[in-house]
Amino acid sequence: MSLLRLRGVTRTVELPDAEPLHILRGIDLEVEVGDHLSVVGRSGSGKSTLLNLLGLLDVPTSGSLEFDGVPLDKLSVAERDRRRGADIGFIFQQFNLLGGRTALENVMTPLLYASGKQFWRRERLAAEMLDRVGLSGRLASMPEQLSGGEQQRVAIARALVRGPRLILADEPTGALDVDTGASVMKLLDDVAEASGAALITITHDPNVAALARRHYRLDRGVLTEVDVSRVLTLAQQAGSL
Repeated sequence: MSLLRLRGVTRTVELPDAEPLHILRGIDLEVEVGDHLSVVGRSGSGKSTLLNLLGLLDVPTSGSLEFDGVPLDKLSVAERDRRRGADIGFIFQQFNLLGGRTALENVMTPLLYASGKQFWRRERLAAEMLDRVGLSGRLASMPEQLSGGEQQRVAIARALVRGPRLILADEPTGALDVDTGASVMKLLDDVAEASGAALITITHDPNVAALARRHYRLDRGVLTEVDVSRVLTLAQQAGSL
């Protein structure tokens, strides 16, 4: 079952007194329920722009984008915001935890915008999610009291607490050492698989990308599917193995 479908998607930015900037060029991509794919690309390849489109934060210049079978251009801004809040979880490189709030309060934050049982059970749901990521003993800890790996685990718990159908991980291990990063990626993959969510990892690190089941390379706005051997070759060429 298709969760996300892009056909011929482009993103172009008009510049004053200059030629238009073509960031994405004819992107075709289909993401199934429970899928795990990675997109690897260098800085400036269009990864952030693609992330914004996949997360319903932006709209294509041309082409079509469907989320759960509904064309993006059929959704109002408010409907797009509701779908993003309920169905999409974001995990960022810099964690973006709220200072002055405990791990539990950080994970509870998305549930403040929920309704019904999710809202009224927000503290319990947040505590259960922190337990799933191995932080049941750190509920009252402030961000500055947590290690980098623990902060990323809090960020993962926050992204998953509403049970999103799509998880977008943007350089999720970029601020972590190699061993901690590998542990965090395994955790993210395990939790996503257990919940049936689709996971898209956007990274410049081919080693992280290789952990997915399907692999793509974004180069100068063109998205191409590659096999895992090609991903690992890119890692070797970069000297990261």
